[in-house]
Amino acid sequence: MLITDTAAIVTGGASGLGAATARALASRGAQVFAVDLPDSVANAPVVDGVTYTAADVTDADQVQTAVDQAAGAGVPLRIVVNCAGIGPSARIVGRKGPHDFDLFRKVIEINLIGTFNVLRLAAAAIGRTDPGEHGQRGVVINTASVAAFDGQIGQAAYSASKGGVASLTLPAARDLASSGIRVMTIAPGIVDTPMLATISEEFRTGLAESVPFPKRLATPEDFAKLALDIVEHDYLNGEVIRMDGALRMAPR
Repeated sequence: MLITDTAAIVTGGASGLGAATARALASRGAQVFAVDLPDSVANAPVVDGVTYTAADVTDADQVQTAVDQAAGAGVPLRIVVNCAGIGPSARIVGRKGPHDFDLFRKVIEINLIGTFNVLRLAAAAIGRTDPGEHGQRGVVINTASVAAFDGQIGQAAYSASKGGVASLTLPAARDLASSGIRVMTIAPGIVDTPMLATISEEFRTGLAESVPFPKRLATPEDFAKLALDIVEHDYLNGEVIRMDGALRMAPR
């Protein structure tokens, strides 16, 4: 599927994985609508071809407005990349007692339910476009994590949310096949995003050394390149791709 002369939605598009993906899509000729929270949008850098849209992925009305904006861009909406998410850490039973229930709910709400909210509303809009070769209309790429498969201590909420995203992939692809929409998921390993900005250089080096090969942290640009490869590879559908340098996470 061609990227140029299409509209694309990227959630979490003001920073990290989303920002890199938005830039990459725009550089290939897509009209990109980067969806993020108001504060993030206000501080986002100006990028040619990227329009920032403030929306909470868990809010149906706000997401519908963002989808309508992208669908009305004058070119067909073909691409959605879901990068919005959070990753707090807490043990099920810690020193202060049981895991905060509202925190668990919030992680599931943003990472899993937010992803599904964007998926369902964007897919409805993509499904109204004219089909291309072989009846294809578009692709939705969701973001899981290696924590979906080898979650560490303190990652119960995060792993559960990302495991849900991974499990959503195949049934979503099957559901949307009749509409000509592919669904794929990327499960990144350790990526050097703003969430890692506060850790020490020593700890960062240790993380990189834990990766079998190449012995480095992944970059948001690595993620963006894979996302673009998935968009252009028409026969990729219904699968989760680990992007982790063969990393398998230890318990802690």
